[in-house]
Amino acid sequence: MKNFFFILTATSLLWSCKSVIVSKSSKEEIQVQINLKDIKDDKVMVTITPPRIGTDEIIYSLPKIVPGTYSIDNFGQFIDDLKAYDKKGNLLTTIKIDENSWSIKNAKTLAKITYWVNDTFDIEKGTGFGGDDVFSPTGSNIIADENILLNMHCFVGYFNNSMENPYKVQVLHPANLWGATSMTDIDPSNTNDLFYTSKYAELVENPVMYSKPDFTTFTVDGMEIQISVYSPTGKITAESITSGMKTTMTAQKKFLGNINTTKKYSVLLYLSDIKKNDARGFGALEHPTSTTVVFPEAMSTEELTEQMKDVVSHEFFHIVTPLTIHSKEIQYFDYNNPKMSQHLWMYEGVTEYFANLFQINQGLITEEEFYSRIAEKVGHAKTLNDTISFTTMSANVLQSPYKEQYLNVYEKGALIGMCIDIIIRDKSDGERGILDLMKKLSHEYGITKPFNDNELFDKITKLTYPEVGEFLKTYVSGTTSISYDTYLSKVGVLQSTEKKAAPIFLKGQSPYINIIPQTKEVIILPKIELNAFFTELGLKGEDIIISINAISYNLDNIYDLLNESQNWKENDTITLKIKRSGKEQIIKGKVKLPYEDIETYKATDITKENLKNAWLKG
Repeated sequence: MKNFFFILTATSLLWSCKSVIVSKSSKEEIQVQINLKDIKDDKVMVTITPPRIGTDEIIYSLPKIVPGTYSIDNFGQFIDDLKAYDKKGNLLTTIKIDENSWSIKNAKTLAKITYWVNDTFDIEKGTGFGGDDVFSPTGSNIIADENILLNMHCFVGYFNNSMENPYKVQVLHPANLWGATSMTDIDPSNTNDLFYTSKYAELVENPVMYSKPDFTTFTVDGMEIQISVYSPTGKITAESITSGMKTTMTAQKKFLGNINTTKKYSVLLYLSDIKKNDARGFGALEHPTSTTVVFPEAMSTEELTEQMKDVVSHEFFHIVTPLTIHSKEIQYFDYNNPKMSQHLWMYEGVTEYFANLFQINQGLITEEEFYSRIAEKVGHAKTLNDTISFTTMSANVLQSPYKEQYLNVYEKGALIGMCIDIIIRDKSDGERGILDLMKKLSHEYGITKPFNDNELFDKITKLTYPEVGEFLKTYVSGTTSISYDTYLSKVGVLQSTEKKAAPIFLKGQSPYINIIPQTKEVIILPKIELNAFFTELGLKGEDIIISINAISYNLDNIYDLLNESQNWKENDTITLKIKRSGKEQIIKGKVKLPYEDIETYKATDITKENLKNAWLKG
C-alpha cells in the first residue's frame, strides 16, 4: 500500500549512524529513506540503498498487485524520475522495461536509487474496486504537513534477487506528525522513525499513517489495539469511535478464542473529504497486524461506527485466513506475475461469514437481523453467475469473465461457509462447527507453513466428514447451484416474507433525488414513480428541495440528509421548503414511510431448536 522521498548532507550522517543496528538476518539489508519533510508538487522522494550486487544487471520493481487485493494496480505508474547512481554520484543507465520495472546496468557499481512518488487519492474518479482507480485503502495519500498514508507497496519496491533480504526503513517527517503503525519505531527522535522488517513481504504488510496524533489504545485479552484517525475537519475523533470498536473487537477475540496470537493490532482510519480531489473507494484492506480503512468524513459518528463494526470485523478475521491459513500461492506471492489461489471461498467467504456469525454469537445483533443478512446475501448471489466453478473463478479472478464475478466471494462465498458450518453442526450433533475446522487447519498449517492448493479439500474432508468433502466437490469446485434452503432447514430456519420500511430517497440502488451540478441544489428526479413519502406530501418530479425541518440541503451536506432520513418515523411532523417552477413554497405534513416486501428467513421448526442454538450460540 503506498509512497515517498530523499535527503543528503547532514541527514546522511544520521543515516550512517543508524547503520550500526545489528541485522537479524544473515542477508544484507536494503535501506530505504522516505522523506516526508521535503514534499514537492505533492510528491515524496524515496532513496534506496541496495545490498551488494553480483550481477551486471539488476531489476528493480514496484508491485503490479499486492496480497489482499484481486485487481491489477501497477504501482510503478506512480513513480517519476527514477535514477540510479554509483558511489561517485555518476548516473547509471536505467531502462524502464514495463509499467512497474526498471533495468539498471553496471549494477555491481550501484550505490543508490532515487525517485519521486505520486499519491493515488487525489486522482481517483470514484471507480475503485473493479474500476480503473486503485482501491483507496490500497493506495496512498500525500498532503504535506498534514497527512501521508504510507501503504509501503506504493513507495518501496524490491530487487529481483533480494525478496528475502531484510529492509531497514527510515522515515523523515515533520515533528508535528506522528506515525500510526503496528511496527516498532527503533529511533527515539521525534522527526525520524526507523523500522526494521525481515523481508519485503513483511514490509508491505505494515502500513503507516502520518498525521497529527489522534489515537486511542486499549487491550483485549492480551492484544494491544490502536485506533488512529485522520479527519480533515476534526469532526470525527478516535475517542468518538473507540467505545464501539472496543465492544466489537472484544467480542471478536472472545469468539475466536485461542486461534489468534497477534500482540498488537492497529486500525488506521482515513476520512475522505468528498468535496475535494480525495479518496473515493470506501472500505478496508487487511494486514496481519493492522487494517487500513477509508470512509467519507460526511458520515455521522453513529453511522461510521456501525460501518466500522462490519468492515473492520471482516478485516480482523483475515487474521485466521489467509494470514494464518493459506496456500503456497500466497506464501510465495509474486508481486508482478501473480498466480492466484483457488480458495477465495475460504479467504474472503469464510471471513465474511465469521464477520456476521460472531455478531449473533456474541449478542451484538438479533436472530432476525442475522437472518436478514443471510437473505440479502442469497439475493445478491442470485444476481451473479451461480454456475461458475468457485475454484476456477478464484484461480482466474484477474481476467474476464471471472473478475466480473469477484464480488460473489462476499455473497456466495459467505453462504458456502454457512453451509459447511451447518453440515458440521448437523453431523456432530451441534458439538463442532466451521470455527473448529479453522482452528484445526491453523494447527495443521500456519503463518509459515502453506498448503498445496489442490490438497485442501482432501485435508478438510479428513478433518470433518465425507459430506463436507462432497459439498466442496459439488458446489465449490463444481458448477451446481446451491439450495440454501436445504441447509438452513437442517437448523429449523425456513424462508419467510415480511414488510419492511424502505429507504426514503433510494429504491434499491436507484435514487429518487439527484444534484444539479451548476447550482449544487437537490432535485427530485422527473419521470419516475415516486414512493409514498413523496406522494403523501404532494411532491413532484423536478421539485427542488431547499430545506427540510429548517435545515438547508445541497451537495455539501447531501449525506447528512440521507443519514437524517433514516431517523424519521411514521407520522413524524415534517416541513419542507421547495422550489417548483421557479417559485418557492412551504409544504407541511406527516412522514409516510415507504414499505417493501423483503425475503428473509425465520426459525419456525422448534424440533431443530437445539441444533439452531448450537449453530448460532455454540
